[in-house]
Amino acid sequence: MKLKNNSNYVTQVQGRSLFRYYIGLLVRWKQHFKYLKAVRIARKNGAKIGDGVIMPLSLARKANSNLRIGNHVSIQTDKIDLRSPVIIGNNVIIGSQTEIITTSHNIDSPEWEHKYYGIKIEDYVWIPTNIMILPSCRNIGYGAVVSSGSVVVGDIDKMDVVGGNPAKPFKKRKTVHSQLVVESLLGGGII
Repeated sequence: MKLKNNSNYVTQVQGRSLFRYYIGLLVRWKQHFKYLKAVRIARKNGAKIGDGVIMPLSLARKANSNLRIGNHVSIQTDKIDLRSPVIIGNNVIIGSQTEIITTSHNIDSPEWEHKYYGIKIEDYVWIPTNIMILPSCRNIGYGAVVSSGSVVVGDIDKMDVVGGNPAKPFKKRKTVHSQLVVESLLGGGII
């Protein structure tokens, strides 16, 4: 089967020998089935998960109907607050030790009740490692990138690259990672 994508990765995959193909399968099979199990568990718990999603088992076990993930998404953290809706688009990458908080408390109330916000992360967003996203951030726009170690306190516009504490835009992204096979990042995809 010939893949239609012309990226360097696809060219390398198509050009390898049958022996190397089977060696690659052997190395990846365990991780691949672990990711499939995680998706199956998350779906069983009520989450809506697309194709080619990589997520830790620990996140899948706490998943519920508030979690919706698109296609070809890599999530390497389980620190996602699912008390409010979390909508993650297609081709999104979320790194390890990133924390997404979607619920807070009403600090002006004597009852200290919860306030539920939720977040939408649009397509082609890259959220690398060690980032904190607070409930005041409700939308991360198409193609946005957050610098590692940042604290996100507000919405991020389409194609913005942000960083710092609090995270502020410092440039615009020129293109998205549309040629990347996201699940291949961690050996989760078997092509």
